[in-house]
Amino acid sequence: MKLEPGDAAPDFTLPAADGTTVSLDTYRGRRVILYFYPAAMTPGCTKQACDFRDSLDSLAAAGIAVLGVSKDTPAKLAKFAEHDALTFPLLSDPGLEVHNAYGVYGEKTMYGKTTLGVIRSTFVIDPDGKIEKSLYNVKATGHVARLRRELGID
Repeated sequence: MKLEPGDAAPDFTLPAADGTTVSLDTYRGRRVILYFYPAAMTPGCTKQACDFRDSLDSLAAAGIAVLGVSKDTPAKLAKFAEHDALTFPLLSDPGLEVHNAYGVYGEKTMYGKTTLGVIRSTFVIDPDGKIEKSLYNVKATGHVARLRRELGID
């Protein structure tokens, strides 16, 4: 099931790379970019994470927080964060509960083959906890720039 603008963003609490837990409801009152990526420390996921890292100041100035979610363990996410100087929360969902709640785990086509896996997707959640934008099957390269344009952030 895909989420659409206006839907309530499914709440969650997940372990983070830094050993803490992060709950979506603690971000009520501000906008959140929640993005799901297939695997830490792979070329596309690294490019996307670094693009978000490099945009953090302007996103924060616009009142937007960034949260990244993958099925990787917190230990692997900690290595990813350290290796690429990622300063926003990277969250671990190995059981795929949150992935499934957002409709980002399922069949996808890669190189002409249909496989089961994480569908690279991004959601913008408004201050009231509603989906403002739902972008499924996005490309890693250029995605953050496109998102910034769509949100009117320089």
